[in-house]
Amino acid sequence: MKVLELKNVNKEFLTELGRIKVLEDINIEAEEGDIIAIVGPSGSGKTTILNVISKLLTPTSGEVIVKGNIGYMFQKDQLFEWRTVWKNILLGLEISKEITNERKEEIKRMLRKYDLIDFIDNYPSELSGGMRQRIALIRTMATKPSILLLDEPFSALDYQTRIKVSDDIYNIIKNEGLTAILVTHDISEAISMANKVIVLSKRPATIKAIHNIVMSDYCDTPFSKRTSKEFRLYFDEIWSELNEE
Repeated sequence: MKVLELKNVNKEFLTELGRIKVLEDINIEAEEGDIIAIVGPSGSGKTTILNVISKLLTPTSGEVIVKGNIGYMFQKDQLFEWRTVWKNILLGLEISKEITNERKEEIKRMLRKYDLIDFIDNYPSELSGGMRQRIALIRTMATKPSILLLDEPFSALDYQTRIKVSDDIYNIIKNEGLTAILVTHDISEAISMANKVIVLSKRPATIKAIHNIVMSDYCDTPFSKRTSKEFRLYFDEIWSELNEE
């Protein structure tokens, strides 16, 4: 079932220098359970696409159809250092006044499942970078989104931690049955996390290519996908597309 459609989406910004076109005729479809990665040159409009999907921005023209609720996870974990892990997770529900015993039990279920329950009384400064990202994701999931938007969620982590956390986040997304749109500048991350990779041109962004990622070997985690024989083929093709003049 389709849960997201962008139809001929265009986006312009009005600046002191005049109109700047950022997105041009963007068409994206996401089925339930998809993890779609978007890669492109710096400044090409990757984050603008997420902001249009989330309705933080209105497209200049075109149509955005979203079925379900949106959860948005930003580059930084945005955890408040003066609140415990538990109170950080409840923040969104506090704001929307949707805290119920049922929601609390659901959050505790996720914390137990992903080995975080013992840290609910800790403060963010006492956690590793990877744990902070998992807490940030569970906070986002506490509002029960069906579509998750991820904007460079691992960019602040060192390489080894990025690989470990990408496995953790991937498993959470799959286990909870979410659809995810991931923006990243890391080609390897895109191929290993997603079942579909969208390649953007330089600004104004058009879609240059869409790759359906299929591995012949049995690969059920981002780390294992990096060992597949198809991984290098996808990498080289996407790299070439991103570096075309």
